[in-house]
Amino acid sequence: MIEMPPLVDQYCHGVLRTELGLGTFEAALGRGAGAPAAGTTFFDSQLGFAVRRWCPPLLGLEAHCPPARYLARRRELGVLESGRLLLRGSGIGTYLVDTGGPGDLTRPVELAAAAGAEAHEIVRLESLAERAADGADTVASFLAGLAEAVHAAARSAVAFTSAGANGTVLAGAPEPPGPGEVRGAASRWLAARPRGGPVRDPVLLRHLLWSAVATGLPLQLHSGPGERLDRTDPALLTEFVRATAGLGSDLVLLHGHPYHRHAAQLAAVFPHVHADIGPALAHTGARAAAVLAELLELAPFGKLLFSSAGRRLPELHVVAARAFREALGRVLGGWVADGAWSRHDADRVAAMVAAGNARRVYRLDRA
Repeated sequence: MIEMPPLVDQYCHGVLRTELGLGTFEAALGRGAGAPAAGTTFFDSQLGFAVRRWCPPLLGLEAHCPPARYLARRRELGVLESGRLLLRGSGIGTYLVDTGGPGDLTRPVELAAAAGAEAHEIVRLESLAERAADGADTVASFLAGLAEAVHAAARSAVAFTSAGANGTVLAGAPEPPGPGEVRGAASRWLAARPRGGPVRDPVLLRHLLWSAVATGLPLQLHSGPGERLDRTDPALLTEFVRATAGLGSDLVLLHGHPYHRHAAQLAAVFPHVHADIGPALAHTGARAAAVLAELLELAPFGKLLFSSAGRRLPELHVVAARAFREALGRVLGGWVADGAWSRHDADRVAAMVAAGNARRVYRLDRA
């Protein structure tokens, strides 16, 4: 049995405070928006089967029980109690929580209380821009307010993240935009903002990223599944990665699957780059050990970090954590059994990937 400490979930969201019906719960299992195709169910997926394997026993049911029975038990316990039981059964000891994005989700302090764990905030850069725009009446006041907001956030957050700055935004122009470019982009966005919508202007997104890099805090970049796979391949971030080398800010590539090998290769080549492994394991379910072994083939062991990317459902935190522990135990335990690794080295690497790497990158022991 490979020894592991309580996990550090280096990227997740809060959970819903409200009860869920079957349709709403099931939709949260999908990778895209909306319900499953007619006549199908998201429970018939690796993630759906993993939920039915790991979560019912935490609520007093047998593993693999029918979805309707599981959700009935969830409603019987209530959203607070079921969430508490699930989170406390996950094996996660520290949560790093992205507080941006839509939805009435629990804040870090609430998640920590429910889970009996620690929690720290990851600040989403687009949210800072939106708040700075609310208090600005000119482009100059917006940019000044944004700079102050980034500086203030850096005093309490453990990292910054951006949901919109994907590889397409950065592939052609990875360098910091000039002051004139930034003023023009800010002017266009502020003029269009009454119609709603997040920050999408590539110049403004690059300005946000470089503002975060200047603080020295880690910067998380989303590079995983989505409707446009051609925009989410981590390889598209290569020139931005190169441009930020040696500046003191670590980059963490989130959600790389199905391009996880590209993320691991970037982590192998660049000292300041790290790769996220958790959500890939949750979504591959019974195949998680094979995916993890591929990551361990390419990236130095000090460059891999666990996360759940859990959002809305506490079940997603549970499944990612349980899949990670089982897959890592299976892979490393197999190598020990084969004589390729010593038991001491297996336990040491497991502790690094489960928690130690995240504690070092995010400076959690000083937070």
